[in-house]
Order: sequence, then structure tokens, then C-alpha cells
Amino acid sequence: MNQESILVVDDEKDILDLVSYNLEEEGFKVLKATDGATALKKAQAETPSLIILDLMLPKLSGTEVCKMLKKNERTMHIPVIMLTAKTDEIDRVLGFELGADDYVTKPFSPRELMLRVKAVLKRSREEEQRDIIAVHSLKIDVPKHLVWVENELVTLTLTEFKLLLTLVKQQGKVLTRDALLDAAWGDDYVGFDRTVDTHVRRLRAKLGHMGAHVETIRGLGYRFKE
Repeated sequence: MNQESILVVDDEKDILDLVSYNLEEEGFKVLKATDGATALKKAQAETPSLIILDLMLPKLSGTEVCKMLKKNERTMHIPVIMLTAKTDEIDRVLGFELGADDYVTKPFSPRELMLRVKAVLKRSREEEQRDIIAVHSLKIDVPKHLVWVENELVTLTLTEFKLLLTLVKQQGKVLTRDALLDAAWGDDYVGFDRTVDTHVRRLRAKLGHMGAHVETIRGLGYRFKE
């Protein structure tokens, strides 16, 4: 039985019921909303696996909802399928620019929608697996900028996260302080080598026992031990 949940957002009861029924037949748990404001609240509270989002909604339009979802760290990773009666190319382009993963126009075939749902979920799962790096008890979720050690969430600053990711992606390779400065602060940053040392010390402390994997290579820089 598929335990993934899907939020269906539509102000037309017939469409809401039709989509919900077909999803439930496929084994999904269905959440419902009939306006944009409620959709946002449910998405943040429930973090569904996918959202089917009507474009024309009361209170907040589907495009506004999609924009807010993609700006929120808690919901930005949730794939969105836009559902709308509009067929103009500009509407499809706008939906994709806002981060929608697919686009289905009304009237639609429930079977086609179910196939689209499964395809988007499959792609999302594959991307999630590809974007998670695991080293011993350290796990890094790259798109969400989250780090765990021994399944405990570690709070890092953006700079610390960039340093860790750069080191982990090049395990075993010695990275100079200049290279780490460029990776974490950018080419245009004007700073000192010792800035890196300060941030590395803080990073090690936050990583607990995994901090020992960040090795100092005297006279050269740092390396994440393989």
C-alpha cells in the first residue's frame, strides 16, 4: 500500500472529488483544499509528497501558491503539478518558471493524470536519492541544506554548509584555503586565509565525532578524510 500523501487543491467540487477518488484508488493518502490560503497551510503542516494545484483559486491564485511554496524551505522540495482550464502557452511557461514540475489542462483523463503523478513522484525520488550524500554517520541533504550526524539534525550556517559540502564532495583531496574561500564566499570575496580556519573550527565542533574527519594538512589546507 502506497503511503505517500498528495494534496489536491481545486475549488470545483466535482474535480476535487474525481481526482481524490482516483488517487485513493491508486493507494495514495489524499489531502484536500479549496482555496490557495488553505493549500499553503496544509502544505506546510503536512508536507505532502506531491501537490496537484489548480491555477484559478479564490484568496490566492495557483501561481501565487506555487511561488510561496518554492520560497519556503519546508515546502520548496515538494513537486507540483499544475491543473488548469487555461491552455495558453504563456500560462504553461509561467507555471514552469515558478517551479511547477508538470502541467495538465482541463478537461483531462484521470488515467493520464495518474500516470503523470507517478512519473513526477518517481523523478522526485530519484533526484532526492541523488542529492543526498551519506558518509558514515554523516548525511547531507544538498537541495534542502540540511545535515545530520547520527540522525541528529546539525544546524550550520550557509558558509559552514558550503565548506562541508565542498570538502565532502572531494573526499581525500587536499583543498587549499584559497580554494575553500572561493567555494564558500565566491571569487569576488576579499578576505583572509584565517577566515577559513575560524569557520572550519566551528564546523568541526558542530559535527561532533565526525568533525575529526576534517583534517588539517599543515602548510596546505584541509581534507575530508576518506
